[in-house]
Amino acid sequence: ELLETRVMVDVGKWPVFTLLSPQEIASIRKACVFGTSASEALYVTDNDESGEETLCVTVGQVTQTELFVSQVFVFGLNYSNCLGTGDNQSTLVPKKLEALCGKKIKSLSYGSGPHVLLSTEDGVVYAWGHNGYSQLGNGTTNQGIAPIQVCTNLLIKQVVEVACGSHHSMALAADGEVFAWGYNNCGQVGSGSTANQPTPRKVTNCLHIKRVVGIACGQTSSMAVLDNGEVYGWGYNGNGQLGLGNNGNQLTPVRVAALHSVCVNQIVCGYAHTLALTDEGLLYAWGANTYGQLGTGNKNNLLSPAHIMVEKERVIEIAACHSAHTSAAKTQGGHVYMWGHCRGQSVTLPHLTHFSSTDDVFACFATPAVTWRLLSIEHEDFLTVAESLKKEFDSPETADLKFRIDGKYIHVHKAVLKIRCEHFRSMFQSYWNEDMKEVIEIDQFSYPVYRAFLQYLYTDTVDLPPEDAIGLLDLATSYCENRLKKLCQHIIKRGITVENAFSLFSAAVRYDAEDLEEFCFKFCINHLTEVTQTAAFWQMDGPLLKEFIAKASKCGAFKN
Repeated sequence: ELLETRVMVDVGKWPVFTLLSPQEIASIRKACVFGTSASEALYVTDNDESGEETLCVTVGQVTQTELFVSQVFVFGLNYSNCLGTGDNQSTLVPKKLEALCGKKIKSLSYGSGPHVLLSTEDGVVYAWGHNGYSQLGNGTTNQGIAPIQVCTNLLIKQVVEVACGSHHSMALAADGEVFAWGYNNCGQVGSGSTANQPTPRKVTNCLHIKRVVGIACGQTSSMAVLDNGEVYGWGYNGNGQLGLGNNGNQLTPVRVAALHSVCVNQIVCGYAHTLALTDEGLLYAWGANTYGQLGTGNKNNLLSPAHIMVEKERVIEIAACHSAHTSAAKTQGGHVYMWGHCRGQSVTLPHLTHFSSTDDVFACFATPAVTWRLLSIEHEDFLTVAESLKKEFDSPETADLKFRIDGKYIHVHKAVLKIRCEHFRSMFQSYWNEDMKEVIEIDQFSYPVYRAFLQYLYTDTVDLPPEDAIGLLDLATSYCENRLKKLCQHIIKRGITVENAFSLFSAAVRYDAEDLEEFCFKFCINHLTEVTQTAAFWQMDGPLLKEFIAKASKCGAFKN
């Protein structure tokens, strides 16, 4: 199940999100990556009608939050219509799911088809995607090409959590009742038979009059945690994933008796294994262990729960999802461990990572690289050192030095310039503090060029047209800034045209940029007819023009 969880997590760690721009990434408030190859994604932004990013929404300020409408976007492969866009077309460009915009998503899960199930803050359930086994709960087996509300038996219920197995679905209501539907070949719907269940049906038997507080699904099994800490399981049990001490399937819920002495408050399911966390921070594992996903140090399946990470500090969170054989846990001290199937390796004991979140384990090491829960990303009003430097460039309020070029001022900080540039370090050391000027006049470079240089010292980036990059290349050569020199050459190469090719070639020769000179020369040769008709060609310095013609003739460019 993917319940909303607020974490400081970088969605850019999931490969599929590299398709988005930094601006799109910054606007994301919730996200989910799913699909058999982790090639589908859904995300939620809090944008206003003009598309401007919501920078600050303070809980309780209702008048402010009412101005903003959450937008839901999807992109990716769209296998089995799982994007819900109304068609079967894949898309690299995010598409808006109008039916869900403005709805506050609370819980989200997905199957192997895949099908997608979600519940809103209002307790309403929507489903779409693969429906070969009626896992959408609408009484049919027709593909769900767009989100539709799941109504049968749920209309009067406030659903607080949803969970999906491979091809079955579950919903947990606020009153503690559990509903299940879809594929039931192993009894995973808990109806007492193996007939598929076309619409949501209340799971009763042992759960009758009991209050469930958490649900989870393996591929073809189902688990539930009660308010008193008891755990129940039903469905496929061939690997012991129900934790009952045997490997027989169960058509109705059965209590995991081996956990009778502990109070479980979180449960998660992998493909065919289960993890449980107690109120005392103890971690138990059982089921399939082909990849070491139980963390016991071997690869033997377990039919009953085993206490693992015994020597480690208190565990506060566990992570697994039915599409992977990966396990993760986070301790009270903030340490994140992973084990099981990790990027092709079988890790049989919990391995301490450098991650700060269990979500990072799934982004970087799970196969496929899906999210194990619905991410809810917090964007703090916090600037990194790099962001702070960038913000303070040309800021009169904090600057202690000014440069004047062409009558215009640029405000900077001596300390930053000394740290970032050897030229300025030497310059400032040659002044006694009492003789240090507050304004330094620059006349050998233009304002755009010098401003770009100073801004580069604050940001590590350059944003100039190729013609101005020539001047910056001159400055970089003069100040012995080799990295800046390479950046300028890259800008020039990227921006070369028939019209400016000879000017750029001339500059490359002048500033002794051999690689750039060769690049510009080849460009000119390849477009010789066009460039020899430009004014820049005939305005070139005599010696340089002769040198070019001789070099071009030597390589057979001038036949006559």
